[in-house]
Amino acid sequence: MALLQISEPGQSTAPHQHRLAVGIDLGTTNSLVASVRSGDVQTLPDEDGSHLLSSVVRYHEDGVEVGAVAAQHAITDPMNTIVSVKRFMGRGISDLRLLGNKLPYHFIDEDKAVPRIHTRGGDVSATEVSAEILKALKRRAVKTLGEEIQGAVITVPAYFDEAQRQATKDAATLAGLNVLRLLNEPTAAAVAYGLDSGQEGVIAVYDLGGGTFDISILRLNQGVFEVLATGGDSALGGDDFDHVIAEWILQQADYEADPEPQLVRLLMHASRNAKETLSEQTEADILIDADEIQWHGSLSRDQMDALIEPLIRKTLMSCRRALRDAEIGNQDIIEIVMVGGSTRVPHVRNKVGEFFECEPLVSIDPDRVVAIGAALQADVLVGNKTDEDMLLLDIIPLSLGIETMGGLSEKIIHRNTPIPVSRAQDFTTYKDGQTAMAVHVVQGERELVSDCRSLAHFELRGFPPQVAGAPRIRVTFQVDADGLLSVHAREENSGTEASVDVKPSYGLTDEEIESMLRASMDHAQEDMLARTLREEQVEAERVVEALDSAIKADAALLTDDERRLISETRDRLIAARVGDDPGLIKKAITELEAACEDFVARRMNTSIRKAMKGHSVDEYATED
Repeated sequence: MALLQISEPGQSTAPHQHRLAVGIDLGTTNSLVASVRSGDVQTLPDEDGSHLLSSVVRYHEDGVEVGAVAAQHAITDPMNTIVSVKRFMGRGISDLRLLGNKLPYHFIDEDKAVPRIHTRGGDVSATEVSAEILKALKRRAVKTLGEEIQGAVITVPAYFDEAQRQATKDAATLAGLNVLRLLNEPTAAAVAYGLDSGQEGVIAVYDLGGGTFDISILRLNQGVFEVLATGGDSALGGDDFDHVIAEWILQQADYEADPEPQLVRLLMHASRNAKETLSEQTEADILIDADEIQWHGSLSRDQMDALIEPLIRKTLMSCRRALRDAEIGNQDIIEIVMVGGSTRVPHVRNKVGEFFECEPLVSIDPDRVVAIGAALQADVLVGNKTDEDMLLLDIIPLSLGIETMGGLSEKIIHRNTPIPVSRAQDFTTYKDGQTAMAVHVVQGERELVSDCRSLAHFELRGFPPQVAGAPRIRVTFQVDADGLLSVHAREENSGTEASVDVKPSYGLTDEEIESMLRASMDHAQEDMLARTLREEQVEAERVVEALDSAIKADAALLTDDERRLISETRDRLIAARVGDDPGLIKKAITELEAACEDFVARRMNTSIRKAMKGHSVDEYATED
């Protein structure tokens, strides 16, 4: 049944009116904005005809510069000119080092979760810097289209975690943009290619940008874009190619000190130029002329291929895992879509082609394809299409869950689950008389909370005290189409509720986001043994606590022999609990329960007699 949109009188949209919406590719190196006009999707140029906006922001006393004019000062004014800010989104100080051990900028409040960069124009966060880039794209769109835009679809790497996605959305809010949706970059590329070619089947999207890498496996079928699996590294991209080339230059020049920020920028600039030259030629000339170092030499394509080979190999490892998660083989892939400026490197294309055993698809400009797909989706979400609507089924890249007793991670939404999604699970209390419960939200694939990423804490308070196990607390996880998480807890008997919108202080570290899945596989057996041990230890604690409470209340029901037997069996359980043998703990629990059988029966009979005192059995009889 079709749903009709009913407007208030005088507020309906004229049949011919086209709502303006844009798609934005907020990139590490360059950013773009695109829109659908007269049925044709186009990236929007600036007044000089350039479609790419350099993702560079410079702060000075008189204001802010964005784009090419700011990039001109990247070498001469490095501490006030912010480059590659996307790599800083949702991250802490320890993630932000470039070459050597020096930080790329002057940070204040280094101990705080959200570091701020000190510039001549004031202290700013990565979110605020990104907002300046988005403002520039918005101004370009308004000027080109001639009126205010209704909303925007902004793309993010598929492997961005909760903090990085939320930071992106916050930047859009600061820029005055109405975010229709955060869309995974590989999915946006699939939209562009799927609608352009009309193909159906399984495709792989290999997205290697300036600062991030994603691999997504999607099935295209009658306008439905279903993500089967995703993988990648939110801290791997073309910038890392530049880093290894810059380090090679330092080695050639016998320079062993930690380079200062201005020299780092000069080296990175020279390395990027050499990389881009080697995409077209077989040799690149490099000249470094600075106070600390003077070096002139050349880099061949074969030398660069050897330098970047380990980085490409890391991307192919993610590709292999994604295929395994999607439960398909290379023979099932009909197309390999190449996305991101770094896929222009010939060695990248060759290695990807060898891995998937087919020629990569590069018919759409890899710099523009993501923005084009985002614009097509924005056109749908703003209401300009009806019968041609597409359905996007993205997935969540890493499992979400909560901490349970013993430091265990109980997964509520598993990785590769399509989003949006809502999942609920019931939990209960551990101790008698408990009136509050702490909820710890975690992300990751390991069995122990200590091996996962902490996302948020909140408390459910004020439900009535009851015996352990009696309360029924339903915890609901909701992940929206943007991949953002909210958690809600409700004690069903009393109706007490609490919730939290998960806004972590910063995201996963470089190593964490890459290694989470690999670690979960490498340690699968170890994790299960650890989980089993913790479960038995928690059960032992519960049994001992319940026993001590019972003896305190009804010690008079025990004979001396029973008390001695229970005490000895209890001591054996406590000794077993501190060990690492779950089987021995389970056996000791069984022995203690057996030793307490008569005591438990006696307590129950006593309770029944107390309850029946002053009453007859006939009072409890029910009529047929």
